[in-house]
Amino acid sequence: MDRCGASHRSDERSCDGSVENLKMLIVGGTGEMGQWFSTFFKERGFDVTIWGKSGKTEVAERLGIRFAHNLQAEVAESDVVIISVPIDITEQVIAEVAPLMKKGSLLMDLTSLKTGPTRAMQKYAPDGVEILGTHPMFGPTIPSLHGQRFILTPINERCQKWFPVIRGMLEENGAHIVIVEPEEHDRFVSVVQGLTHFAYITIGTTLTKLDFNVKESRRFMSPVYDIMLDFVGRILGQNPYLYAMIQMENPEVIKVHEVFLKECHHTSEMVRKHDIQGFITKMRDAAIHFGDTSPALRRSDKLINFKISEYDHLLVSVGEERGLLHVYTGKIHIGKVWKVTPAEVLLAEGTKTVSLKIENIQLLSAQELKEWKINNLAHHRRDISVIVPENSNPEIILEVLSGNENIVKSEIIDTYILEEKKSVTYRISILADKEPDNVQNDVEKVLCGIGCRLRT
Repeated sequence: MDRCGASHRSDERSCDGSVENLKMLIVGGTGEMGQWFSTFFKERGFDVTIWGKSGKTEVAERLGIRFAHNLQAEVAESDVVIISVPIDITEQVIAEVAPLMKKGSLLMDLTSLKTGPTRAMQKYAPDGVEILGTHPMFGPTIPSLHGQRFILTPINERCQKWFPVIRGMLEENGAHIVIVEPEEHDRFVSVVQGLTHFAYITIGTTLTKLDFNVKESRRFMSPVYDIMLDFVGRILGQNPYLYAMIQMENPEVIKVHEVFLKECHHTSEMVRKHDIQGFITKMRDAAIHFGDTSPALRRSDKLINFKISEYDHLLVSVGEERGLLHVYTGKIHIGKVWKVTPAEVLLAEGTKTVSLKIENIQLLSAQELKEWKINNLAHHRRDISVIVPENSNPEIILEVLSGNENIVKSEIIDTYILEEKKSVTYRISILADKEPDNVQNDVEKVLCGIGCRLRT
């Protein structure tokens, strides 16, 4: 048996993976992460209700789910209750909600810390209520779980029924599951989040103190500096309250800060003293501790080359039609590339010119662009009737027509015998942005070339 009981009984309704119409309440569901998971679980069969202290019922209306006007009653009726509130009030909310839950239900949290919340769930959740600590290692801007890490901190003997259901649902949707003890989780995130966020935020505040022109500096940027600035900007653009809580609510973070600040001071002293050998030794020692740096070099090269490659593709696309996906809105823009700068792309889209920021777009491949056109445009339809050669197979001829890259769809709509000859009518759908007469002429030439005779 694993820490959550790998030998699970399958006779209870939730263990077969079916969650259709089971009731889920997300406390804090009006927040960004709460909204993301409301949509996720709704799409997978749960009857989702949300509650938020702000009382934003319009959020529930927009998501097409219910808002809990009576929180206590909703908790008592729910099969799953998820806590998605700020870190500093998570334990308080658990203390208020957990005692109201019914036997056989599940209490989860989505908090960046795990030791305090899981202890609170153990303390306040009645016997028969299962508990599961979770930490999604992503923000609400991602489109799906595919490739995302999702940390689970199950407590032994408190998650036999629900653990395989939740884990299975996450894995089926592409998440990479990591299972750890709550204390181990908090030690690792004190560096994974605590140190990295602290460093990036401090770089941002240092730029402020220096009155440094960030925008102007991009004229001199190297690829590494460009990527670093993007990560600094990404962190600074997030909810500062959330990041304050990540820094202040995990007691392990202070220890990390102390070591980091000491190392900053020590390295700065070596620079002041022009201690070249000391600097070299420190950097080499860090590289040895880091381990094999080659994979890191290859991954960073891949990231750098991707940024450069996409920009180069845009540059050589000026005057040509391209498809650009806006990664945040999901909208696809189709048009001729008019101008490309390091900051933006100007696209002639119909009768208007659209300005798109480079960092917000993804260039569609030729195949992706064609598939978008096939699925979204109104295509031209032409019917071509021919007398086919004796002993020929009309279906084989159809396959030949389908090979034309300008044809979206081809089918046989009529077959009959005319003067002891087989007559076949082929219907072709021609890609919307192609000249239909030209494509039809090409198709007719192919048909005549294989021995067919056009009927008028």
